[in-house]
Amino acid sequence: MNKNFSFILIRGGGDLASGVALRLQRVGLNILISEHAKPLAVRRLVSFAEAVYRGNFTVEDVTACFVQHVNDIETVMLRREIPVLVDPTCETILSHPLLSPLVIIDARMTKRAPDIRIDSAPLVIGLGPGFSAGKNCHAAIETNRGHFLGRVIWDGAPEADTGIPGAVARHRDDRVLRSPGDGLFKSQVEIGNWVRRGQMIAVVEDQMIYAPFDGILRGLLHDGLRVHRGLKVGDIDPRQDLRISTYVSEKSLAIGGGVLEALLTHSEIRRCLWN
Repeated sequence: MNKNFSFILIRGGGDLASGVALRLQRVGLNILISEHAKPLAVRRLVSFAEAVYRGNFTVEDVTACFVQHVNDIETVMLRREIPVLVDPTCETILSHPLLSPLVIIDARMTKRAPDIRIDSAPLVIGLGPGFSAGKNCHAAIETNRGHFLGRVIWDGAPEADTGIPGAVARHRDDRVLRSPGDGLFKSQVEIGNWVRRGQMIAVVEDQMIYAPFDGILRGLLHDGLRVHRGLKVGDIDPRQDLRISTYVSEKSLAIGGGVLEALLTHSEIRRCLWN
């Protein structure tokens, strides 16, 4: 492994993180994603976290590859693919003598303060609530929909979490499917299927989850995972466009644009990005 190559570490491989990774990868940057051993991404067809389950996974025109050892990271990057490593705390990455991320982007959307220090990389960027520029990150990106979505914040914090999903064709809270209890999650349909109101979508132990309205199943948790009551397990979209389950959202791309702006605004980082 070449100690001198520059790369960007993205914590999390869910849909928002993957939108950021997609934008940065397309402009020629080296990306590494850290994930959990059992990712809880719901919009799996647009999440690089899916590579943990499948080995390789392509979102739009970019492929991610699950790597089991840090020595494989550079090889995957040289193929212009994104390595995904199970290292949720980033302890393995940050302690490795030949791995030194130029930038760390915390895209896990935990909505609480991060668990790594601001000096863990020359530039630390946080997405959404829980981050405060100048305190626990160098720059924060607004993730709430609206006029300020995707804006870079160099001083202060993004808007607080509203807990309310964005409206799509007059549907808001009801388009998010949540677990009715604790137990093993078992899906009954596949992402991208058109479902009807009242159709069974999944089962948690002996409790059923039904479609609240007609629409496209845009996201669904990976089958066989243990879930807890209230956890987001699915996402239904009323629009009749099959592409919405396989294309990164406009929100993710806007946030990715904000991250790219932050990278290019920082003159010292900009000089090292394509080294």
